[in-house]
Formats: sequence, structure tokens, C-alpha cells
Amino acid sequence: MGIIDPVPPIIVLDAIQATVQVAINPTGNIMIENKNKNILITGGSSGIGKALAVEYISGGSKVILCARDLHKLNAAKDEIVQITKCDSSFIDVLSVDITDFDQTNQIIGEFLINHSVPDILINCAGVAHPGEFLDLDLDIFHWLMNTNYYGTVHMIKSVLPAMINNGAGHIVNISSAAGFLGVYGYTAYGATKYAVRGFSDALRAELKLKNINMSLVFPPDTDTPQLAYEEKYKPPITKALAGNAGVLSAESVAKIIVKNVAKGKYIIVPGSENAFLYHLSNILGKHVYKLMDFMIRDAAKKAN
Repeated sequence: MGIIDPVPPIIVLDAIQATVQVAINPTGNIMIENKNKNILITGGSSGIGKALAVEYISGGSKVILCARDLHKLNAAKDEIVQITKCDSSFIDVLSVDITDFDQTNQIIGEFLINHSVPDILINCAGVAHPGEFLDLDLDIFHWLMNTNYYGTVHMIKSVLPAMINNGAGHIVNISSAAGFLGVYGYTAYGATKYAVRGFSDALRAELKLKNINMSLVFPPDTDTPQLAYEEKYKPPITKALAGNAGVLSAESVAKIIVKNVAKGKYIIVPGSENAFLYHLSNILGKHVYKLMDFMIRDAAKKAN
């Protein structure tokens, strides 16, 4: 029996949108309590990481910001204090190169000796560099994997033993929409975010037995300095694919993450369009590639 030609993608989208919207926009009011928590955030000097710090501090938590550049960390701290009107004691900063495990383990280990174990670790540090595969140097693949994937592994290796010893904890790993869809022009970046996804799925299964919770976040394009950097390198087809798709603010993404982490959600997909694509990719299964091919052909026409 041959494969039946798929229904045109736009019809598929319209037909299942109502069903998916139920899944991505649940009703009900849930009180979120973030007082007296200790939150460790990598990539905390800008973007989503900094916005998360604002959200948690506004809710009464203390935050430890991690990044490589101490000057940017201190600038972020000053900005957060100004926004939240909090006492500066609510924020600590740690200059850490998460691509270097020995350094990360030493600095985090020394910090934990004199401070409380984080209730929540958020691995938000990440870099991206788009471009077609043949145009990308191998160094870019290594740079992105070392930061996005191994940086996440290094931080968890450094913090998790203390969480287990403490008997509780929550780890939040940031993947991307490029971690559930193969996006044209993102071979290097997408591979790292799929790696974070696979790692998180497997680690979640192990940590359930140790009373440690996990969340995996798939943000869409978000208005951050990182996105501005990417725009300079996106191939024309990638830009055409993005089209008029909405870009979320870092603040709105942070609010969604904080809310759903408090609920204990594992999969967190900010943005209605992004969540729709996530559910659509799961519903279509292997047929999602036909939809992507259709979109790429259309984008190529626009780009030319």
C-alpha cells in the first residue's frame, strides 16, 4: 500500500489548531510562591538569564548569576537592583567559564561551602551562530557544543551532588525550538539543542528516584543580544522562513518559565506559535519533514 499524499500543510495547520490550543493554553489560576529560594542561573548577565533573575528576585528569591565576564555580571547586578529595588545582598555573581569543567567544579564547589545549596539551577548560558553547513568552520561546531551542551553538563556535575545530599532540588535546562525542529541554517546550533534535549530526557528518568525535579524549556526567537548577533549571519532562506513570526521578549519568556517551573512542569514551551509547532511536530511524526520541505521551498522562492 503506497503512502497517501499529505493534506496541504496550511489545511493541516487549520484543522488541528483548535485541538492544540487547548493543550497550550490551559485554564486555571495557580499561586506561585518563590520566596526564600536560592536560584543559580548561568548566562545571567543578559537576555533570558537576566530576565529570570528579575522574576525570581521580585518573587522573594535570592539569585546567583554566573557568566564569564565579571564586568557584565556586575552591570547586570546593578540593573537588576535598580529594576527590583531589592537589597544588593539578594544577588551574588560568579565569574565562571562553564566550558572548563575543572574551573567550574572548583568555583561552584568553593561557593557551596559557604552558601546554601541552590533550590533551582537554571542552565541558561548559550550561544548560536547560524549559517549553511558548508560555510561553517568546524571551530563553530565545537564552540557551540562546548558552551550549550558541555556547559550544561559541567554545571549539573558541579551542583547535583549537593542537591542530592540536600534531598531536594530542581534543574532547568534551556533547549530551543531548534531542539525539536531541524531549522534550515542551524546545523551547528540545532545539534547542541537536540543534545540538551536527549541529555535532559535521560537525566530526568534517573533523578526521579532521587527527588530531584527537572524542566526542559524550548524557547522560540527571543529579543536578546544573542538574537541580534544571529541576524548578521542568517542565510536568506532562514530569514525568509522566519518571515513575520513573532519574537518574544526575554521578560515574557522568563515569566512563563518561572510559572511552569513552580508548577513542576517538565516540558515548557513559551509562546503560542512555538507551542503550536511543538505539538504539531509530535502529531505529524515523520510527516513533519514534508511540511518543513514545503516551507523551505516557499522560503527559497521568497529569498530569490
